[in-house]
Amino acid sequence: MARPNASELRQLSDADITEQIDGLRRELFDLRFQQATRQLANTHRFKQSRIKLAQLLTVQKERQSSTAS
Repeated sequence: MARPNASELRQLSDADITEQIDGLRRELFDLRFQQATRQLANTHRFKQSRIKLAQLLTVQKERQSSTAS
């Protein structure tokens, strides 16, 4: 899974960003659950998901601060 550039994420609509954030939070929950039950094989997915979530949250926060100004 290649990491998207910030410019690619900025092209998404607000609804798409919110939807992806919710999906990634659910995925991280599932990954933690799998790790706790020792069913997780691909531990690198943690890092990938956290990075993408951080990027999406950053873009969302930028949009909120630009509209508030």
